[in-house]
Order: sequence, then C-alpha cells, then structure tokens
Amino acid sequence: MSARSGPPLGFAEAFDLPLSVDLRTAARAFGICPGTAYKLIRIGGFPCPVLRVGRHYRIPTAHLLRSLGIEERPVYAVDLEAGAGHAALLDGTHPQTTEDLT
Repeated sequence: MSARSGPPLGFAEAFDLPLSVDLRTAARAFGICPGTAYKLIRIGGFPCPVLRVGRHYRIPTAHLLRSLGIEERPVYAVDLEAGAGHAALLDGTHPQTTEDLT
C-alpha cells in the first residue's frame, strides 16, 4: 500500500483549485492514496467523473467538489470589494463611500 501524496485538502485549498485537477490532488481530497484512486478508476468506482487526457487523468473540480458535498463556493467580503473596485476601474467611476454622499 502506498502513502498518500500529502495531507488531505482543507476547504481553503479546495476553493483555490483550478478548473480541473490531477488524480493525486483528487485522491488527497478524498483522503485516499493514489494507488487506490487508480484501482477505483479501473473498476469504475471513482466517486466522480474522470477524464482521460492522453496518458493522464484529469478530474473536473466542479464534479470533485460536488462529490465531496460542496455545492456552492463561498463568497468572501474581500472578494466582493475587489470585484467592485475592478468594476469601477473598468467603467471609469469610483466606488462611493458614505462620506462622499454627505
């Protein structure tokens, strides 16, 4: 039996994943070793859809998160502020504060 490829993924790390991940990362998310992940793919028992790209396996992150019971990605206030600031730069306006209105 081979060892895991690292500690299990935490929520913060899971939400920073790209659109698809390699099999080792998906195995970490499920808390299994990569060897077990390969065996599950061979018998059709991997818990989410797996894409074969050449000789490599890729797992769409949306399917991975859904299989882990994570249906929605949380929105953080800092993300909203950054988005509002970026939108203001794009349309040439500046975000108003309550001090600007008085």
